[in-house]
Amino acid sequence: MSYESDYIVRTYGVPAKKGQRVEYSPANKPARQGVITGFHNQYIKIKFDGDAKAFPGVFHPTDCMRYIT
Repeated sequence: MSYESDYIVRTYGVPAKKGQRVEYSPANKPARQGVITGFHNQYIKIKFDGDAKAFPGVFHPTDCMRYIT
């Protein structure tokens, strides 16, 4: 694990690791599933399923996030 992923796991108590499946479901918007592709400081980078964007989005690890096992 990287320093950032270790920090996120310890600080926020989430199972964040590269390759982890997640579901992001903000209020009043449809839920989207994707995979963690990396980390940026205290944030996780997510590439959403079916997203043509080359670069992943950056999200807070607990904000509207569900970790899929």
